Amino acid sequence: MDSKGCWLPDEINGYVLGRVLKVNNDVATCQSASGKGDVSQLFDLPAKDLLLVEPHEHQPDDNCALINLNEATLLENVKQRYLKDKIYTYVANILIAVNPYYEIKGLYSREMIDKYKGMSLGTLPPHPFAIADKAFRDMKMQKESQAIIVSGESGAGKTETTKHVLRYLTEGYGADAGVIEQRIIDSNPLLEAFGNAKTRRNNNSSRFGKFIELAFDKNTAVCGGSLEHYILEKGRLVRQSPEERNFHFFYQLFAGASNPLRRKLGLTTPDDFLYLSRGCTRYFLQPQNRNALSEDRLSQAQREQGPLYDIKLDDLEDFKTSLKVMTEMGLDETAQESIFSILAGILHLGNVVFQESLSTHGGCMITPQSQPSLNMASKLLGIDAATMAKALTTRITGTLDLTIALRLEETSNARDGLAKVIYDRLFDLLVTSVNRAIPQSKKLTYIGLLDIAGFEHFDVNSFEQFCINYCNEKLQQFFNERILREEQIVYQREGLNVNSVAYIDNQDCIDLVEAKDSGILALLDEESRLPNSNSEHFTDEVHRYHGDNPRLTVPRKDKKFKNLRDSEGFLLKHFAGSVCYTTTEFIAKNNDALHHSLEELLHSSSNDLLRKMHNPKEAKSWTLKKLQSNIAGKINFISVGSKFKDQINDLITKLRSSGTNFIRCVKPNSNMADHEFEGGPCLLQLRFFGLTDVLLLMQQGYPSRTQFGDLYSAYKPILPQELRRLEPRMFFKALFHAMGMNDDDYKFGVSKVFFRAGKFAEFDEILRMDPDNLSKMVERARKWIICYRWRRAIYTARSVIRLREKIAYRQRNAVTIQRYVRGWLVRKRVSYYIQVNRALGRMTEELTQVREAYNHLPEFQGKGFANVDQAMFELHELKRRIRQGPGLMAPEELRTNFERLQTNVREVQAEAVEHRRLEEEQRRKERKQKEEAEKKNKTKGLDGEAVNSTPLIKLRNVGNLHSAVPADFLNSPNGSEQVQTNGLDGAYRDGSEGTFTNSLTDIASRAAMESFMLRTHDMTFKELKSYMDSASSDFERRCCEREMNRRYIALKDFKDVKRSSTLMKNGRDGRQH
Repeated sequence: MDSKGCWLPDEINGYVLGRVLKVNNDVATCQSASGKGDVSQLFDLPAKDLLLVEPHEHQPDDNCALINLNEATLLENVKQRYLKDKIYTYVANILIAVNPYYEIKGLYSREMIDKYKGMSLGTLPPHPFAIADKAFRDMKMQKESQAIIVSGESGAGKTETTKHVLRYLTEGYGADAGVIEQRIIDSNPLLEAFGNAKTRRNNNSSRFGKFIELAFDKNTAVCGGSLEHYILEKGRLVRQSPEERNFHFFYQLFAGASNPLRRKLGLTTPDDFLYLSRGCTRYFLQPQNRNALSEDRLSQAQREQGPLYDIKLDDLEDFKTSLKVMTEMGLDETAQESIFSILAGILHLGNVVFQESLSTHGGCMITPQSQPSLNMASKLLGIDAATMAKALTTRITGTLDLTIALRLEETSNARDGLAKVIYDRLFDLLVTSVNRAIPQSKKLTYIGLLDIAGFEHFDVNSFEQFCINYCNEKLQQFFNERILREEQIVYQREGLNVNSVAYIDNQDCIDLVEAKDSGILALLDEESRLPNSNSEHFTDEVHRYHGDNPRLTVPRKDKKFKNLRDSEGFLLKHFAGSVCYTTTEFIAKNNDALHHSLEELLHSSSNDLLRKMHNPKEAKSWTLKKLQSNIAGKINFISVGSKFKDQINDLITKLRSSGTNFIRCVKPNSNMADHEFEGGPCLLQLRFFGLTDVLLLMQQGYPSRTQFGDLYSAYKPILPQELRRLEPRMFFKALFHAMGMNDDDYKFGVSKVFFRAGKFAEFDEILRMDPDNLSKMVERARKWIICYRWRRAIYTARSVIRLREKIAYRQRNAVTIQRYVRGWLVRKRVSYYIQVNRALGRMTEELTQVREAYNHLPEFQGKGFANVDQAMFELHELKRRIRQGPGLMAPEELRTNFERLQTNVREVQAEAVEHRRLEEEQRRKERKQKEEAEKKNKTKGLDGEAVNSTPLIKLRNVGNLHSAVPADFLNSPNGSEQVQTNGLDGAYRDGSEGTFTNSLTDIASRAAMESFMLRTHDMTFKELKSYMDSASSDFERRCCEREMNRRYIALKDFKDVKRSSTLMKNGRDGRQH
């Protein structure tokens, strides 16, 4: 990767060219191409975020075909193609259109229309005609209405692109209808004249949105059309920025009206009218008409700076075109004169100025200087001048029709409000006239074209920008749903394994605007209904309700608006960036109603057209229907925001019920100059469109798809009989393999076949090649089908064999499972019996070990064998009863017998241990005696003769005496043997020691001890206990303890014998039963 070209972020150009110097530990060190070794131009980027440069001169028509697919190469490809006059580029099925700001010859000619007709998307260079043709063919094949959404910021070329698409559809597929197509096309100049204006960003900026429907019948022939418009920017009528103009038709009227008409209307130059003079007053003229206007029509700026220039605009010629279109739309000369009178009346009305009244009643009055303007306005509008003056300076309120004088500011607002309402309803009338002029018949489907202003962000943003940006939020959400979310849902539903693409959901921003009770529009309507509504109070309510919302904050958080107070606006974070809205005029612009006096004024007009426009009984527009629903027309509020919200929601509903195609228009520079490309702003526009996310999704996904049956029906007629007999899925498998298509270029879903971007066009192109190539393809398809069927037969046979083996295997396993389950159930039922049986086996082994131990205990063998045999007998008896079956012995009885047997075995084991201990003690004593005897035999007298070790007198019961003496009486504390028997033991060991008297004393003492031991045998247990407690010598106390222990052992033996006899008796009773 070292020394490769890469793209580095740049604020002005979006990205600049650089190169990778090194990559170390997943960190790439890059240098700008203009750095020239400057250390400050070095950048460290994560290697995974590195944006590599596309190979030289690789500028594909579809950005999905880029080798290094990222937003930097997307921007560069769009730029390089634009500089070469290739202003259109695809991102899968989405068209990017860059405004060239000059006319490219032959790009929209009739020959070009014929060239794109019937061609699949991607077979020819990108073009709006290709999108239009795709929409038509999708409508025809899928029997579903289609929509083409043309979006972009002001000056990006939306209106021109919409006209190109409309022209292609009407001329390409509507030649037989004639009048319908011509009426739809011709309506554009008229609507542009009354709804477009020059702004700083665009010379022909649409100041309204429109949705054009081109209707088709069951034969896919044009059978009608209609137009719906959205939120005309009425505020432009009364106020414009210095570099901007009012609506085009005012200037067309000044430039093109005849002198008699100008005198009748009282028109001079734009400088003489307040509604025009505050903006740009120059005309658009083509070079040939530069000097065509007389001096009395020119403004001062026109004389000094000359006319404005745009390749599409000419006020003089456009006036003639507008008159022609009016005539075609059914507006005769009388209606046209009424329209001219209304427009001139609006201009004269704008020159009416008010001043404070000097009367005692207060209020305002019209200045004497503007009285001629009032008279002229009232004359043109067909209204009495005095009545108009009164209606502009007072208003009637309450149920008693009280007349209230207006303040100076209120009179100006009433004048401007009257002018805006008249113009707005005149525009509604023109749209209605266009719709009526287009013949209508029964439609089956339609193709809709949406042309609406893109995201707007100015230095001062008011209610119009708020509504436009709200609309773009809704459209962006629809784009996300249709292109991103629904695309991934389709992949999941059809079983295609395609990675998901994350995108930002803007539902929270939409809820902030349109929530029912707490949305900004709802708060604005609530404020507008108050008697003393106030913009500052409205703004405070917005901040109070949504102060914790991350989408909304106070203006001072942005340095550009730090001088704007919190109560004067709010900062809203849209999907395309943050916009600060100034709320000063929100309440006035949200109200589409006039007070009762002005409404009555319009109803009393002698101008038939003006009176008809404001007659609720002939209401066609949303606003007039609202008027009709109110009693006596006495209403002071009709919400523009609610009307716009309802229109947009209806539009979104309509779009969701149709197929959708997108054309994204890009404004290359702010100077409106050709061959200039500003990378930074263009990159932001591409991001706002969500095209970088689409690029990733389309690269991983399959943007082209169609139903199996529909595609089968479309190509079946051109294929031979061999392929027609196939069912659709097999049909396409054969075709794709015969054409050598890569398996990754298409996917079969549950009900549709999906193609990678551009691959469906290749498939269509190959199928429609010359017959020779088609015959070769059919031969390849036939061979593939034969091979496929052979492989399928082999696979079927193998599958049958495997199935048979699997069935046998499952049967064997089923038997094994049954065996284990049954065993488990039985073990669960007799688990305690099994545990007892296993325990009895262990007890048998233990008793066998005890019996073997008694083989080495001869003194205790008799008793030990008897105990072991008795326990073994009871154990075998219990085993026998268990083996006879669990049903013969209840678990409680088994548990009782087993616990009793356990106790007996433990006692036998304990007795064996005790016998072993006694045996060892006896042996130890015998060894000591033997050792002492050996020592005595070795002892000799002084004369060398052995001393006789046998005592002169033998005492009786010496053995008993020794056994009765406690063991510790025979051992000293330090382990050496001492005489503890008053010399008796010493007499046995050595008769030569001591005198005969001492020997007799010892013999007497030992006799006393033996006598005491014999006496303890005759004592009762209670006497032994009492004597032991009061014994005077340790010897007596020990003798008593030993006798008590002997009796305890005898008692235990007695109990064991009794228990054994009881068990034997119970065993006999059980056998008898």
